[in-house]
Parts: sequence; C-alpha cells; structure tokens
Amino acid sequence: MHNFKTILLLFTFTALMLGCEDDDDADNTPLVLNAGTLSGGPFTFAVDGQPDMVSGVALDASNLTGSIQNFVITDDERNILGLPPTLEAVEGVDFDEAGTGACYIYHITYEMGLTGLEAGANLDGLSGEFALSNFLVVNRNALNAGMLVGGPFEFLVDGMPDMVNGINLNDAELNGEVQSYVITDDERNILGLPPTLEAVEGVDFDGAGVGSCYIYHITYSGSLTGFEMGENLDNLSGNFSLSNFIVVERNGLNGGVLSGGPYEFTVDGMPDMATGLELDASEVTGSNQGFVITDADLNILGLPPTIEAARGVDFDEAGVGVCLIWHITYEDGIVGLEAGGNAGNLEGFFALSNSITVTRNGLNGGVLSGGPYEFTVDGMPDMATGLELDATDVTGSNQGFVITDADLNILGLPPTIEAARGVDFDAAGAGVCLIWHITYEDGLTGLMAGENVADLEGFYGLSNSITVTRNPLDAGMLSGGPFTFTVDGTPDMVSGITLDATNLNGSNQTFVITDDAGNILGLPPTMAAVMGVDFDAAGVGVCYIWHLTYEDGLMGLAMGQNANDLDGFFDLSNFITVTRE
Repeated sequence: MHNFKTILLLFTFTALMLGCEDDDDADNTPLVLNAGTLSGGPFTFAVDGQPDMVSGVALDASNLTGSIQNFVITDDERNILGLPPTLEAVEGVDFDEAGTGACYIYHITYEMGLTGLEAGANLDGLSGEFALSNFLVVNRNALNAGMLVGGPFEFLVDGMPDMVNGINLNDAELNGEVQSYVITDDERNILGLPPTLEAVEGVDFDGAGVGSCYIYHITYSGSLTGFEMGENLDNLSGNFSLSNFIVVERNGLNGGVLSGGPYEFTVDGMPDMATGLELDASEVTGSNQGFVITDADLNILGLPPTIEAARGVDFDEAGVGVCLIWHITYEDGIVGLEAGGNAGNLEGFFALSNSITVTRNGLNGGVLSGGPYEFTVDGMPDMATGLELDATDVTGSNQGFVITDADLNILGLPPTIEAARGVDFDAAGAGVCLIWHITYEDGLTGLMAGENVADLEGFYGLSNSITVTRNPLDAGMLSGGPFTFTVDGTPDMVSGITLDATNLNGSNQTFVITDDAGNILGLPPTMAAVMGVDFDAAGVGVCYIWHLTYEDGLMGLAMGQNANDLDGFFDLSNFITVTRE
C-alpha cells in the first residue's frame, strides 16, 4: 500500500508529463471541451487506521473532448490534494490517511498551456482551456461510538447496593472494530471497563463513595494505548471514539440545616436553654436521626434524641466554655456515637448538619484602671486615688471590691469604689496589695477577710487586679572602711566614706554612731561631721557608723539611748565598723 501523499505526487508528475506531448495537428477551430461524466459512490468511510479505497468508479467518455486527460482529487474547499492520471490510480488512493473530512473526485480535460493544475493549488485558480466533470463525494467520517440513552442516576451512599438500569445504546451509526464501556470519575480517571451493557448494569456505585461517575460507550480499531484502570481518558492514543456520557451522582447522607442562635449565656446558676432551635429537614436522608452536643474539640457531651430534648438541655450546668449542637443522620452499624466519644472519630454511614454555637461565659467583673500605685510606708495616708471601674460588660447580681496581699489572702472588702479609694495602704505596712472588683451570685462562700480568693466557691467573676506596692523607708548604702585605730592620744578620724542615695527616701536624714551594743554615742548630722569625729577619744572598743532616715515623731533618737529602741517610721543603712585598739 502506497502512502497517500506519495501516490498523489506521483499522479501529479505523470499528468504533467502527459501534457508535454506536441500537438502539431492543432488548427484554429474553436474547441468545446467535455470532461465526460463520472459515476459511482458516494463513498463513506470510517477513519480507523484501516485502508479505505473507492471502487466501482466509471467514466462515461462518449462525449469526451480535449487533448489531455487526468483525474483531480480535492478537499471540500476545492484545494487540490492529488492528480491521479488514471482511473486505476484513483482506485488505489487510501482515503483513510487523509483523516476526517470530505474529498471530491473529478475528471479533467484540458489543452496545453493550462496553469494552476498542481497539488496545493485550488481549482478556482486554474487558467487556460479545460473542462471538469461532475464530482464524486468521498466522506471520511470519524469513528462513531453511538448514543447512550438513560439516566441520569442519583443514589444515596448508605451501604446499600446501587445499580443503574434502563440504559440503551443507539448504534445506528456505530462503527469500529472493538466495542466496550468505560466508567470514570468526574476528572475522567478510568474506574472500570465493563465489556457489555449487562456488566455496566451490574456495577455497585454505592461502593465508590460520594462523588460523580460518568458512563461512556467506546469504539476503537487497531491498537489503543492508555485503555486501562487508573489511566485517564485524555491520555488515550489510537483510533477511537467515545459516546456521550451518562451521569451517576453518588450523594452522601444529608443531616439537614439547623437554625437558631448562636447562643450566649452567663454561667450563674440559672438554667440556660437553646430555645428557638429549629431543623430544616426538607432534604434530610438516612434511616436514623438524632442530635449531638459536643465541646469545641468535638468531644461528645450528650445525645438528645429529639429537637425537643435538645431545646431542653441546661447549658449552665456545663460551666464556662463552648458547646456545639449538631443534627445527625446515620445508618445502622455506626461506631463511636456515644457520650465520651469524639464526633471526629465516627465510623459508618452518617452525616452531620451545620452546628449551632452555644457560648457559656463566666461572670464578668469588669475592668479596673488606675495605678499601679507605689507608696512609701512613712506614717502618711496613701490612697488609690484615680481608681476607676469600666462596668460596661459587668454581669452578676452582687458587686463589691476585694483587697488581697500578693498571695491572694483577703485583707479587706470595700463595698464600693469610693470605699476602695478611701483605703489607707500606709497602715498595711511594707508589702504588695492587689485591688479587685468582684461580681457574684447568692451562695458564694469564702468571701471574707482572712480567707483566700483561691478558695472561693460559687458563681463569681473577678476583674483584673491593680497593684499597690508599699515600700519601706530606705536609708541608702554606706561604703568605706572598716577602720582600725590605736588609742594613743593622737586624733583618729575616718575618711573616704560615701553614701549611695539612689533609693534613699524619708523626710529627715542623719548619721548615728553607736557602740557594738547599739548604744547611741553620737548623732553627726552630715557626712562632714562624721569625718570630723575623733575616735581616739572614745577609748578602746568598737564603734558603728550608720545612716538614718526617718519621719517626724521618731522616739528614742538621742545620745545615751539605744538604736534598738527607736520607735516610729525610720530605716537604718548598713554600718561601717571602727575598731579602737
């Protein structure tokens, strides 16, 4: 079998050679050319990789005139594809190689000087004396897989077998050597290749799970690559044709649509129900129905059987947190649907509706502002002026304030913000206090001075805390020395002593010199005065030099008294030792 293009080129060359014969006998009589009449066909072939030749073509040459004869094959736009010189050559052309479309076969007669008669040109471009016969049509059709009728089908994936039925194949125009059926997913991946329609109707689509399947009929000739499970129809290679497809929708169970809420409750000992909860069951499917209440992590807290039961759940008892209400539909055999299980671990055929959120808020103690406060314990009243409460979100039946130490031990319970602002924190001595606002319901236990906030029991909420730091007086830090002198009648003074006053506070300052028993020997008012003291005159023994800060009213600060007996608001620095040998 010759290649289609090779044969056509050969025909073209032969025709041109025949047209080169001399015609010395030509006269000037006008000649009416006649190309005769072709009969045969029309011809219809399937482009399937198998050679397709015309046959039975005849030329009625009874009225034929013209010096040169030939045949012409064109496409449906009269573009010249080939010029077979004889009828036998025409019947040797393989039209399958031309692909799908239509070809026209003509007989042509012409005189010398004709231009444009060549492959690739168009009949409408011929110039010279010529005549064309009628044409014969050669239709080159693609393979035809027929038309599927039936469906579409819609099934519920519920563990019960689902088969299609009533599918028919209209095979009036079916062609091709091999016939089969193909089942794909919605991305044309091949899931199955049932060989017959009976096999197609035996497929259980429930086993494929939720999604869409497409059923095709396929026809092909010769070798077809990619035609196997797991491949994709888009990758098939060969001579084939696919029919239309029939859709099989595999739907999951439908849990319906819940409405109502979202709900927001305060956990205060009063019942809180999801009134207004509704289920739109218009599209609900499944053999069994119920409701599921979970926490935010899908842990199952309860399984009310009906919507009335779901509306009757008291969410206040669950404490602070978030609950989700779901409707569930399921088939027998579901595993994990029980209190203490997790909705994310259910196994079987089931579907959940949307969820309705139930937020269970604790009591809200509001937001305190002001401070933090820092006071010096010096006998002067220190109040938390500027303390404010933002009560915008405060909830609860009872309100008050709580003052604790840093360990949450309750020191006081001012009933109002005015009372909290009036507390004298100086009287509490050095340390740290915390001011809180509290909201609570009746029945709260442990809310009393001497108890601890951590031991409160009942429904309550605390605000943020405001810190009150009560600093003691600070006499600073002395450096220098120690000093050692010999009592020999020669004056002995200290030198190089310095006072670090970084944290120094207090209204009054002085220096104190004591013996090693704390007896006050001197009260030099300044550092210069300290450095002017003659320790040789004190005789043998040990002296201590201190810095003292104090508030008015200090008792016992006098020569001959003892520093251990001072009474009032004061602070002593470290001491520097002076040894007199």
